[in-house]
Amino acid sequence: MPRRLSTRQIVMAGLMGALLMVLKEVLAPVPGIEPVSALIILYTLEFPVLAPWAIAVFVVLEFVLYGFGMWSWMYLYIWLVLYAAVRFLHGMDSALGWAVVSGVYGLAFGALCAPVYLFTQGPGGALAWWIAGIPTDIGHCIGNFCVMLLVYRPLRRVFHRISAQL
Repeated sequence: MPRRLSTRQIVMAGLMGALLMVLKEVLAPVPGIEPVSALIILYTLEFPVLAPWAIAVFVVLEFVLYGFGMWSWMYLYIWLVLYAAVRFLHGMDSALGWAVVSGVYGLAFGALCAPVYLFTQGPGGALAWWIAGIPTDIGHCIGNFCVMLLVYRPLRRVFHRISAQL
């Protein structure tokens, strides 16, 4: 039976999710730059129990801010795919390695979102949607790689200190 989260952990997960939302919105005007992937990777490495809850808070805040549409379906799984990949690779401690993972995730983002369109528009619609988004995915890849390379070490140290206090 899973152990219950403490009040401190619940508050922390809420703050982590809110931070995802705030930083995403602040950096939204900058094409290809989003901190969500980097933070989810770091959350998963340092707060593996809290990360799914932070993701849930982030997704709910996205729905509250933007409403529910076709994109909403992919948000129900897309960030958990990244969480699962990080859990699988959790033993790695390389800024370059995590920058590559984050970049590949950015490049694959459109393909990972395409299944929603497979169910609503068929194989041709899903393929067309994915191909049309490849330039955005390339920018996402480059942005994710650079952001993770820049923030991995300092944020990993800060998050490690915080996680030790929980």
